Amino acid sequence: MSSANEAHGTSHARAANGARAANGTRAANGAQAANLVRRDETADVLIIGGGVIGLAIAWRAAQRGLRVTVADPDPGRGASHAAAGMLTPVAEAAYAERHLFELGSLSLRRYPAFAAELTERTGMPTGFRQTGTLQVGYDADDMALLAEHALLRESFGVPTHRLSGRECRQAEPLLGPAISGGLLVEDDASVDPRLLISALLAAATAAGVVHLPHRATKLRLDADRASGADLADGTVVFAPQVVLSAGWSSAAIAGLPEDVVPPLRPVKGQIVRLRPTAVTLAAGLSPSLLNRTVRGIVQGSPVYLVPREQGELVLGATQEEMGADTTVTAGGVWQLLRDARAIVPGITELELAEAAAGLRPGTPDNAPVLGPSQLPGLVLATGHFRSGVLLAPVTADLIADQLVTGTIDQAAAHFSALRFARQEPAWR
Repeated sequence: MSSANEAHGTSHARAANGARAANGTRAANGAQAANLVRRDETADVLIIGGGVIGLAIAWRAAQRGLRVTVADPDPGRGASHAAAGMLTPVAEAAYAERHLFELGSLSLRRYPAFAAELTERTGMPTGFRQTGTLQVGYDADDMALLAEHALLRESFGVPTHRLSGRECRQAEPLLGPAISGGLLVEDDASVDPRLLISALLAAATAAGVVHLPHRATKLRLDADRASGADLADGTVVFAPQVVLSAGWSSAAIAGLPEDVVPPLRPVKGQIVRLRPTAVTLAAGLSPSLLNRTVRGIVQGSPVYLVPREQGELVLGATQEEMGADTTVTAGGVWQLLRDARAIVPGITELELAEAAAGLRPGTPDNAPVLGPSQLPGLVLATGHFRSGVLLAPVTADLIADQLVTGTIDQAAAHFSALRFARQEPAWR
């Protein structure tokens, strides 16, 4: 065959292959579309997002008599799954404004009853422990930072208990000898977010909440009002009130009018989970080596160590502006282990059980967005950044009350979405 004929034959073959590929793609798309059979669901409230915030709201709203549906393909597998579970509004005060400190303190006061009710209704633990937080400094410069932090807390009206290095080691015998001193916050607590999520999902289900294991793909509007959402499996949920609590991706749902949801960004945090070994247990050491949460500053680098009742020790957390990246890096793990070892040298004898990364939802001012949006029918409960687990009880109460009464409590006044809004909504 001549080269011209060969080229002609080749072009025919390519065309045929292209046609078969196109037909195959159309057939596959057609089959996929055929599988998305529309099914309509109705509810009083649709909650988009089943992390600790969404599930807590769903539970409280159902307890108030509302028919609630939660749309989430895998509840609790986002930021909540990688959270350490510190409940420390005072210890976080250096990184937040006074209003956020006050909201966190209010939520912490509600936590004992919140956790106890969850366990009572489900028989499931939450890992809640109110054993306080010890903040320690490694060297003189770190102690200077702690002194500034103590002054800030005292300006909030919070008493400060300053400890010498010796007193810190009396409180936590396995602290390293180089610790210079610290501050003790006796009312702080912690919870195991993974246990908490399981208990919340069980309590919400028992209260009548319907969980649809699918992602919300598009917000539905009816006469400039939120009226439900389309889900990834073809289901359409109709609801006169929609709560958006999908973490950092809340603003990415199709159908949202411009400027209704403030800018949200993912902030990466890496954590390490350690477990006791036969050797450490045989040595008679406390399984997690610590009695309470320890937050340290090691040559200017912050780190925290959160013990669990079962003996696990959680180290965290990095704070990285890396976009939607959940890669666990050698550098992140090394940094956590390096700084934690400076505070508690014995961690090197524990088993490295897990390294994980999550994405915290950050707003421009790193404070949450709570309450009604500019779009009627759409309620916002997102942007909790580092405080999602801490703020779950108070957020659930505030949003559930608003869903029932139509008004938002004064405690949420400083966290309205309107603080980011233009004078006139751009979508009108």
